[in-house]
Amino acid sequence: MYSDPKLERRAVVSLASLYIVRMLGLFMVLPVLVVLGASYEGATPALLGLALGVYGLSQAVLQLPLGLLSDFIGRKPVIVGGLLVFALGSVTAATADSVHWLIVGRALQGAGAIAAAIMALLTDLTSEANRTKAMASIGASIGVAFALSLVIGPLIASAWGLSGIFWLTALLALLGVVVALVVVPSPRPHPVASGGESLPARMRSVLSNGQLLRVDAGVFVLHMLMTALFVALPTVFVERLQLPVERHWLVYLPIMVIAFVAMVPMIILAEKRRKMKSVFLIAVASLAVSLLLLSSEPHSLLLTLAFLLVFFWAFNLLEATLPSLMSKLAPIGTKGAASGIYSTCQFLGAFTGGAVGGFLLQHLNSYWIFWLGAAMALLWLCWGWSMVVPKPLNQVLVTLNGQAFEQVETRLRALDGVVEVTYLQELSAASLRVDSDHFQKTKLQELGLL
Repeated sequence: MYSDPKLERRAVVSLASLYIVRMLGLFMVLPVLVVLGASYEGATPALLGLALGVYGLSQAVLQLPLGLLSDFIGRKPVIVGGLLVFALGSVTAATADSVHWLIVGRALQGAGAIAAAIMALLTDLTSEANRTKAMASIGASIGVAFALSLVIGPLIASAWGLSGIFWLTALLALLGVVVALVVVPSPRPHPVASGGESLPARMRSVLSNGQLLRVDAGVFVLHMLMTALFVALPTVFVERLQLPVERHWLVYLPIMVIAFVAMVPMIILAEKRRKMKSVFLIAVASLAVSLLLLSSEPHSLLLTLAFLLVFFWAFNLLEATLPSLMSKLAPIGTKGAASGIYSTCQFLGAFTGGAVGGFLLQHLNSYWIFWLGAAMALLWLCWGWSMVVPKPLNQVLVTLNGQAFEQVETRLRALDGVVEVTYLQELSAASLRVDSDHFQKTKLQELGLL
């Protein structure tokens, strides 16, 4: 764990850049693949939908195994290896002359599943006090990459075609390897949490938590809706609104800028004013309403833009708040397992959205994608209505003053207001998560710990 602020900033910035590289490569094709991919040999809407979302399947399958592998062989080898696989997948997709090889390339892109290893390395390289801000920076980088990809993708495709996007992605992945090897600091041994629970025990604990399952199901639906939308939307723009691909960025740029600006007050309301559940329900309801409106009879470009603005406002708001909610609900000893399951559900949602959206586009039409999306959002709204948002907790760092942790752990857990206790071996200290309304710091004096 680093205490040097400069090294921590360097770690956060460099790791965020790796996230941006990957997300740009995966997302730049979203607004154009279904339209431009129609020229590939053997292309059908169903197979193009599969090509759009298949990266999510390989990500979901490999995310946890590669995260665990990084515990044994180190974070950087896994990250570098994942970026090289990502580059290989990009080259495969760039040189593909059939939709089947395009699918293989996209699957290989997803197989470079390094998200868990990057988050673990970020934990290794940041102090406990700065970790929340570091995680927020990573989350912001993903949002920036998503917004940029919707603007940059159509511009590159209009100049160099779909293969141009994949060649650029391969180059970015190789630059990412250089950043990982040269810029990202190498971690020192990091604190070990107490408890000693095995991975299966932690997974069972997370999977039996009904509130966490609501969040996992939510991120599955959210990314299913997002990927399915991009199966339908390019076709709607080109065929029904007569908007050529090279002008799609003119649609996405103002929408994403306005959506980002408009979501900031809601995030403040959710976090600072403790209105997380209300904000969550408003956002999910907005998803359902926007998709229902998009599924109505053909309408003007202006109305389409208005409905899409509501969708992306809600999507960005949920994308920013769901990880925070997951972190609040997961006990300290299971945060890694909770994050792994959350990411797995997210990528499975992307795969399902692409596959189901492509099937509906081929056998029915794009409006069925919007109707199904609205139905899924309404189901999510019903299930999320009973969600319980945990009360905000504060962190207290307690030095052990030479006492063995095992000797004081039980007494710490017995104090009023103490919710969780974690041993920080490197600091010879205990980290407490406490309810400030019931916790009295003076009680620590009686234990000789202040």
